[in-house]
Formats: sequence, structure tokens, C-alpha cells
Amino acid sequence: MTDERSYDDFSLDELLQLNKRTISPEDMKKYQGYMAEIFTAFGMDLDTPSTVDTPRRFIEALYESTNGYDGDPKLIKAFPKECRGEPDCRLSQVIEGPIHFHSLCEHHVFPFYGEAYVGYVANEKILGISKLTRLVRLYTKRFAVQERIGYQIADTLEALMAPHGVAVLLRAKHMCVEMRGVREISPATRTTVFRGVYADDPALRAEFLDVCGLNKQIL
Repeated sequence: MTDERSYDDFSLDELLQLNKRTISPEDMKKYQGYMAEIFTAFGMDLDTPSTVDTPRRFIEALYESTNGYDGDPKLIKAFPKECRGEPDCRLSQVIEGPIHFHSLCEHHVFPFYGEAYVGYVANEKILGISKLTRLVRLYTKRFAVQERIGYQIADTLEALMAPHGVAVLLRAKHMCVEMRGVREISPATRTTVFRGVYADDPALRAEFLDVCGLNKQIL
């Protein structure tokens, strides 16, 4: 893309229907050359059967791992809600998880990986269940930070559906913590986002967290 805006600046429709990135074969070859220089400088011998194609494989894997920037137009479709005004309509949750994900920390470009749980209380629309997995992957398959992903998922769900409430839990392990710096084999990092009725109703939050496998006393 040539637009100078960041991806966070795009509207919802633009975000979900972005044209796929176009990188010419010539540019891909150039980037592979850059990686060959770096790997050699850092000590890798590129003249072995195992490593001769490593720069190409690295660039191709990095490109595939960040395809969340290409958007996902299949997320646009929503359906009428199933709840027809019964008393529990504002309590009935849709919860999907664990949704397994891998992402790349934008600070060090080291992987972090884990599970996401996404819940919502429908208003006028519901999403196909697979769309919640697609939504998680839209934002995790980028250069990211865990905290922002939760807000992006919640923001997009609100824009797509205008639900009564949204809840997002991410639980991940970060290789930038385990492989560098403090080198701590850390427990998982948990981040949560609660909107609407989830923010207002402690019992609803507790039910969501219980489904996610967390003790109700955490929040």
C-alpha cells in the first residue's frame, strides 16, 4: 500500500476489505538479500544445504504471518438476532474460545502466542461463529501488542453489530520475555476488555471469566 495512513486510521469497511498487499518478485528478492546479509553478519553459514534458502523462507514466512494487514471481507456479513425480546436477551452470551493464535510483537518481532476468548450479548445482529475466529486472526496476524489486540477486537465487534456488550480475554506467552532481557519463563500474560453490559454487570463478567477458565474472584 502507498497510503501514508497507519492501518489503525482506516474505517471499518476499508479495514475489512483492504486489497491484498502487492510486493513484486523483484522486491521480494531484494528483501531476501537484506536478510542474507544480516544472517551472515550474525554468524549463520548460508552455504549449507539447510541454510542456502533460509533468507527466502524467512521472508515468505514473515509475509504469511502478517497477512492480517490484508483484511477479511468475509467478516462483513451479520445475521438477525435469535433472541426475540425474552427477559434474558440482555444476559444471553455468545462466547467463542479458546481461539488459538500466534502474533509478532512489534517491539522486537518475536512471537507471542496463546488463546483468545470473545463474547458478546447480541442486540439486533449476530455473527456466524467462524467470524469470531476470523476477527481474532485479523488482528493477531500482524505486528502487534497484546493489549491493543483486545481493544481492536472489541472496537470491530461494536462497529459490526452494535451489541449490548462485548468481552475479550487474551492469554499469551511472549518469547521476547523468555528469550531476551529478563529471560523469564513466565506465566501467561492475561488482558481483558469489557464493554457495555459486561462493564456494568459483575455477574456477567464473572460468568464470562468462568467460561474462560479463570477464577471468578479475579475481577
